Amino acid sequence: MNTKIIRTLVKKEMLDVFRDKKTMIMMVLVPVILYPLIFVGAMQFMSFISSSMETQNYRIAVDAKDGDAFIHKLTEQPAGEERSRKETEIITIVDAAAVPDYETALNEESIDVYVSGQLREGKMQYDVYYLSSVTNSAYAANIVMEAFDELKEEMTRQKIQEAGMDLHEILEPIAYEKKDTASNEQSLGSIMGSILPFMLIISLLMGTMYPAIDTTAGERERGTLETILTLPVTNRQLIVSKFITVALIGMISALLNILSMGGIALYMYAIMDMQTDMGTFDMGKFAPAVLVCMLSVFAFSLFISAVTMCVTSFAKSYKEANNYITPLMLVVMFIGYIGFIPNLELTQSMAMMPVANICLLIKNMLAFKVDYAAIAVVLISNVAYAVIAILFLSKIYDSEAILFSEQKGSLQLFEKRSNLQKGGVPTAADVWFVAALTILLILYAGSLLQVKFGLAGVFGTQLILLLVPLALVIYTKRDIRQTYGFARTKVSAFIGGVFMITGFFPINIVLASGLMKLFPASTDNVETAFAGIMGDNICAALLVIALAPAVCEEMLFRGMILHSLKARYRAVSAIAITSVLFGFYHMSLVKFVPTGLLGLVLCYVVWRTGSIYPAMLMHFLNNAYSVMVSYYPEQVGRVLPMLCQETLSFSDGMILCGAGLILLGIGGGIFFRGRRPASADSV
Repeated sequence: MNTKIIRTLVKKEMLDVFRDKKTMIMMVLVPVILYPLIFVGAMQFMSFISSSMETQNYRIAVDAKDGDAFIHKLTEQPAGEERSRKETEIITIVDAAAVPDYETALNEESIDVYVSGQLREGKMQYDVYYLSSVTNSAYAANIVMEAFDELKEEMTRQKIQEAGMDLHEILEPIAYEKKDTASNEQSLGSIMGSILPFMLIISLLMGTMYPAIDTTAGERERGTLETILTLPVTNRQLIVSKFITVALIGMISALLNILSMGGIALYMYAIMDMQTDMGTFDMGKFAPAVLVCMLSVFAFSLFISAVTMCVTSFAKSYKEANNYITPLMLVVMFIGYIGFIPNLELTQSMAMMPVANICLLIKNMLAFKVDYAAIAVVLISNVAYAVIAILFLSKIYDSEAILFSEQKGSLQLFEKRSNLQKGGVPTAADVWFVAALTILLILYAGSLLQVKFGLAGVFGTQLILLLVPLALVIYTKRDIRQTYGFARTKVSAFIGGVFMITGFFPINIVLASGLMKLFPASTDNVETAFAGIMGDNICAALLVIALAPAVCEEMLFRGMILHSLKARYRAVSAIAITSVLFGFYHMSLVKFVPTGLLGLVLCYVVWRTGSIYPAMLMHFLNNAYSVMVSYYPEQVGRVLPMLCQETLSFSDGMILCGAGLILLGIGGGIFFRGRRPASADSV
C-alpha cells in the first residue's frame, strides 16, 4: 500500500476536519474551557446552596409533657466545635397550642417540624412529623433527630451515674478502631477507577463522532464523495486515511479531556489539602496505570472510530447521521457504567467484551491490580474488533448500492404511508429498528409479563415478537408472503429438517456441557428461570415453550430479518447477522453459542428451501425435546441415556458429536439434492 498517498489523504482529511466548527468545539472548547467552568461553577453553586440551608430559620413546634426537657436541649448553646457548626442554625420554637392541625401547618410551611411526646409505659415516646418533599422540613427533622440522640446519651449517662456504676465501663466495655491499610495512592486510584474509565470512553466517542460524520455523511451531503472516488486512489487507501483521521482526532480529544479532568482534580485536591490534612501522594506509582491507559486509549480509539464510521456511512446527511449515532452513544454510555459496579472482576470472558473490558482494565490498573494476560486480551480484542469493523467498512465503500442508493436501505417506517410503494421486503434500516425495539420490549414488558404471569407471560412475550414486526410489515405495505417466506416446499425438505435438528441435539448437549463449566452462574440463572415458568400442564408447556416460539420467533428471525437482510447483503452475511441476533435475543452467555448455532442451521434450511415451514418444524422439535426432558427426565433418560447425563466424558462427547455430524450430513445431503436457493445470492 502506498504510504505517500495515505499521508496525503490523511492531511486532506485532517484539514477538512479542523475546518469544521462542530469538531473544534467538541475537541477543544468543551474539555479545555467548558469542563473547568462547569466544575468550578458547580462547586460555587453547591457551596452557596449549603450556606443558604445552614442560615435558615427552622420553625419547630413541640407538644411534649417532659417538663420542656427537649425544648431546652434544642435551644441550648453548644460548646467547642459543635458551637461553630450550629451557630448559623436558627431554631425558633413555635407554641404548639397555636398549631391546631400540624398536617395543615406542615403543608402550608408555617412550621418545619412538629414534635409530640407522651409518657408511655414509664418512658417518653416522641413522634417527629415532617415533610420529606420540603428541603427545610427534611433538614430541620435531621436537627431534631440529632438533638434526640444527644438528649438520650445525656440521660443514659445520668442514670448510670445515679446508679453508682462506672460510666466508662458500662458505655465502653470494649475499645475498637477502624484502620485503613490502603495507601493514599490506592485510595485515590480506587476513586479515579470508578470515574475515569467512563469519562474516557465518552470523550473518545464524542471526539470521534463528528469527524466520522463529516468524513462519511458530510461528504455525501456536500456532494464531494463522488469526486473523491474518481481520484487515482484505491478504496482501501481512502478508507484507511479516513479511519486514521478519525482515530487521531479521537485520541487528541481524549487526551485533552484527560488533561482537563486531571487539572480539575489537582485543583480540587489543592483546595481540600488546604482545608484538611490529606497526606502526600507518590504520583510515580501511577506510571504503569498511565501507560496502560494510553495503550487503552489507542486500542479503544481504533475500535470506536471504526464502529462509528460504519454507522455513519449509511447516512445520507449530517442530520441523519446524528440520528443514527444516538443509539450507539446510548449503548456505549450504558455499558460504560459497568465501571461503577463494585466487585466486578475482569475475567477472561469480560476481557473480550467491547467497552466493558476497557473500563474494567483501567479500573484494575488504577487499583494496582495487574494481570498481564487480561491486559493482552483486552488490547488485542479491541484491535481485532477494529479490524473487523474496517473490513466491513471496506465492503460499504465497495458497494455502490450502499453508497449511492436513495431508498433501498432507508428507514421507511416514518415515511408517509401514501408515499410508500407496495411489495418487496422491509429495508435493512427498518429491520434494525424493529430488532432494537423488539429487544427493548422483551427486556421490559416481557420480563414483567413472565415474572407476574409465568407461562402465560411467556406466551405474551412471543406475541410481542409476532405482532411488532407484523405491524411494521403491514404499515409499510410489504409483501407478507415474500417477507416471511410463506412458500410451498417438498416433503423431502421436512424430512431433511428432521434429520438436521436430530443431529443438532447431541452437538448442542456437548456444547451446553462445556459452557456450563465455563459459566456456572449463568447456567444456574437459566435453569432457575426455566423451572420458574413451567407449570403442571405439559400440553400448555408444549404450546407456549415449543409451538409459540416455532411460529413467532421464526417469523421474526428466519422470516422478516433474514429475507430483508438477504435482499440487501450477500446470503452469507444475512445468515450470519440473523444467527448472531437470534443468539443475542436469548440474553444469556451460556445460551448464546447454542442458540446462535441453531439459528445458523435454521437459516440454512430457509435459504435452501425458500420456505419458513421446515424451520418452524425444526424449532418446534428442538423446544419440545427440552419440555419433555423437563417433565419426564427419567423416562427420556431410559430411552436416550447418553443425552441426559449431567456430565459427559471425553469419549461420550466425541460419540455424540460424531453421531450428530452424521445426521446433519444426511439432512444436508437431502437439501443439497433438493430445491436450490430461491434467490440468486450465493454464499
